[in-house]
Amino acid sequence: MLFLDEHWKERQRADLKRALERRRVGTRWGMYIDPARCTGCRACQVACKAENNTPPGVSYIVVLEESQGTAPYARRTYIPKPCMQCASPSCVIVCPVSATYATHDGIVVMDYMKCIGCRYCMTACPYASRYFDVGDEYGKGCDGEAAYDHRPSTEYSRVWPREHDTSPIGNARKCHYCQHRLTRGLLPACIEACPTDAMVFGDLDDDRSLVKILISENATHRMKEELGNEPKTYYKSS
Repeated sequence: MLFLDEHWKERQRADLKRALERRRVGTRWGMYIDPARCTGCRACQVACKAENNTPPGVSYIVVLEESQGTAPYARRTYIPKPCMQCASPSCVIVCPVSATYATHDGIVVMDYMKCIGCRYCMTACPYASRYFDVGDEYGKGCDGEAAYDHRPSTEYSRVWPREHDTSPIGNARKCHYCQHRLTRGLLPACIEACPTDAMVFGDLDDDRSLVKILISENATHRMKEELGNEPKTYYKSS
C-alpha cells in the first residue's frame, strides 16, 4: 500500500515521462479521483480556465457537491468531474462531420475547423461534459474591455485568436487532458493545481504508474458505467 506522504506529483511526472518515451508501444491516459481528498477548493477549475482561456459557460472540469446526512452529522462531499474520456464515446458516434474523435492514446478531442456547431455531441454525452462556445465575455457589460477576454487559446498546440466568428467561437468544446501540455511532458493543469492530490493522472496500461496502482489497490467505480461508454475516469468508492 502506498503511503499518503509520498510525493505523488513527482511520481506522476515520472510516469508521464516514461509513457511519452514508450508511446510507440501504446498509452491509455486516464484518471483516478478520490472524493474524500477533495476539499471543494476548485483550484482545478481555476487552473483549467487559466490554462485554456475558456469563456463563460465553458468549464472543462467542474466540482459537483453532494450533501449527506442531517445535522448535526451532515457532511458534504465534493466530486471533481472532468471529461470521462470514454473508450466508447457517444459523442464521437453522433458527430456528422467527424469533428470529434479519439486519438491513439485515448483522448477524445475536437477539430474546430471541422465542427459545424450542431451540438449533437452535447446531447449525446451522458456526463454533460461538453460545452458550446457562444462567444461570451467575462467583461461584457463592464466599462472598457477585459484583456483576458481576448487572450488566445493554445489548445491542441495551436494558437486560436479570440475574435468574432472564428474558432473556437461557434464550436463545441471539451476537456482534452491539456493535450498541449502532455506533448511537452507536463501534467494537465487541474492535476498540477490540486493541493490534496485528490486527482491522479497517468497511463492506465502501465503497471508501474501511480494511477494504475491506485485503481488496482482500491475499490473503485465509474460514473454511469452501466451505459457502456467505458469511461477512463475512476472514482475511489467510499
